[in-house]
Amino acid sequence: MRLAAKGLTAILSIITIGATLSLTPAFAGDDGNSKNVTEDEIVRALAPPKKPLTRGLSIAPQADPAPNAAETKLMQSVRGRATRSLSSTEREEIASAAKDKPNIDLEITFDYNSANISAKSLPSVQALGRALTSPDLKGSTFVVAGHTDAAGSDSYNQDLSERRADSIKRYLIEKYSIAAADLVTVGYGKSKLKDPSQPMAEVNRRVQVVNMENKTTASK
Repeated sequence: MRLAAKGLTAILSIITIGATLSLTPAFAGDDGNSKNVTEDEIVRALAPPKKPLTRGLSIAPQADPAPNAAETKLMQSVRGRATRSLSSTEREEIASAAKDKPNIDLEITFDYNSANISAKSLPSVQALGRALTSPDLKGSTFVVAGHTDAAGSDSYNQDLSERRADSIKRYLIEKYSIAAADLVTVGYGKSKLKDPSQPMAEVNRRVQVVNMENKTTASK
């Protein structure tokens, strides 16, 4: 009986250890963790809205609506531009054009006072790279906007946010071969805090991604 009890105790210990391990999230690599956004979530957030189905026996396919001429001109003028070359007026024009477009705030964080992507955010950046090269999104033009917290001067934070946007762009180009012209980077410094009530909070040090133009859909 004593041996049987010891055996049962050992079995229960193994089960408990196994359950504990299964509940422990991974914090690095492509597997990511429960706090990081997934590739599918990014694709769903950035995909253009689907057109409603129209009942009828012989309805010709509807053409995509003509893009806003001002927005088209704006995007053409900033594609391929260096992030720091954008004027404050152009940055606000990009923000205005992007506000109604499919977007996602990935909350990609950075080391304090740095443009280095934090280790805990790498899974989200990797998921972003896979998403932007997926059939649903490949060929679109994306705005990658960098943001900082409120520490430091306006000019310092503006420069830091631009370097952070550039850091994401460089990673996506190098690791996922995304065309540089398809990634428009812009920095907003501390002018657009995600949590104004906590201006120094980590969530303010982030990158937002916006799908500005689906060229694949437009060309069909």
